[in-house]
Amino acid sequence: MAWSGPEDMTSLSKVYLVGAGPGAPDLLTLRAVNLLRRADVVFYDALVHLDTLALAEHAEKVAVGKRCGKHSTAQRFINKRLIDAVRRYRVVVRLKGGDPMLFGRAQEEIDALTAAGVAFDVVPGITAAQAASAELGISLTQRGVARSVVLTTPRIGVDEIASDWAAGIDAGNTVVIYMGAGKAGEVAEKLLSRGVTGATPAIIIENATLPNRRETWCVLGTLEQTARRKVDGPALIIIGRVLDKVSKVSNAAQKVVKILQA
Repeated sequence: MAWSGPEDMTSLSKVYLVGAGPGAPDLLTLRAVNLLRRADVVFYDALVHLDTLALAEHAEKVAVGKRCGKHSTAQRFINKRLIDAVRRYRVVVRLKGGDPMLFGRAQEEIDALTAAGVAFDVVPGITAAQAASAELGISLTQRGVARSVVLTTPRIGVDEIASDWAAGIDAGNTVVIYMGAGKAGEVAEKLLSRGVTGATPAIIIENATLPNRRETWCVLGTLEQTARRKVDGPALIIIGRVLDKVSKVSNAAQKVVKILQA
């Protein structure tokens, strides 16, 4: 009998919030693959790879993705679809890019399911910060360099109360910015005001783990200008001294570094 996780998944109907990982289908967990193969219906995000969706060959597939600046499905509508689906199907999969519990609005879906008395499980996935760190071959924490990592985003939803997304950041952190390429100027300004120097290395990584992956190196002082170029895919920004060993800052940026360090 094939292993199916810590519980018998042939019991009552349930919603599974599943992490699709950063992009590459072969980074899915075994539990995620098992659930996709058994799914009756899959509600999937915009950034989920087509080969990942193909694993759910017997399931109805419903796109409910959200992309900045594009038409997207309202969260309350997604919540309702999940609750309605569990009355019709046994295995309902909500497939989210990365990890459901990190910038995936999973808590809103969990709260709605709980209020409706719907059983659910969460299946974690590899998040973009972990994937980018692995591809770079650089640890986000390093002894004597960075003892902590801040995962944050400057993006505020239309129904969200504004808060200081940079709270707690200082020069000793490695900072990973999600959904921040369009707000690079704000990111740089905030970090500079918190004591992070303009010469601190930074990298913008697009389409992590995929064949069209692209990395652009700069320093915090030139982050805004660097990010003005068109970003074709989902982008992650990493800033911190942990990047010193692998930094590929351009000659132009190197001149800026010297000026900033003077």
